[in-house]
Order: sequence, then structure tokens, then C-alpha cells
Amino acid sequence: MTAIQAQEIGSLISVAPQEKTSKAIISGTGITVNRVIRWYKLGRSPEEIVETFGHLNLAQVYAALAYYYANQIEIDTQIQEEEKEEERIEQNWLKAKHP
Repeated sequence: MTAIQAQEIGSLISVAPQEKTSKAIISGTGITVNRVIRWYKLGRSPEEIVETFGHLNLAQVYAALAYYYANQIEIDTQIQEEEKEEERIEQNWLKAKHP
């Protein structure tokens, strides 16, 4: 009989320091919790998110969801800032393309 090694769920999420703020990532993947949550808020199920990213497993997606609900205000603020920056970049690109 082979012994199964349990995974410590606290090791599934780590916080990577960024220039302005620290962002939580799914350990060993480079995928931020914010990115998973944005897909989740678009109506994707955890299983669909696993299919979207391919290299994530269901435990990692649920860990991201748990982290989000434990830190919802911070994550929502980060997501809003990301969306504002994306909009700014898009507007600059459109201005450059169509002066």
C-alpha cells in the first residue's frame, strides 16, 4: 500500500511583492488570485477555470476562492485598479492608432 502525502492547503497561495502592492498568486504557477477571481466573476465555475488554465488543479482554484473571500476588499480594490489600468492602456492605444 502506497502512502499518500497530504498537501498543506496553506502552501497553495503565496504573496509576491509588486511595485505598488503585493499580489497573491497560486504557488508555483504565476497565476494571480485576481486573475482566477476575474474569471469566476464572469460566471466560470471552478471546473471551467481549471480547464481554462490547464496547469491548475481544482484545489488550487478553491484555495484562490478561499483567499479571495478572506481578503475580499483588498482583492476587489486590486481588480478595480487593474481594470482602470487596462482601460487607460486601451485608450492610449486607440488614440495612437486613430489620431
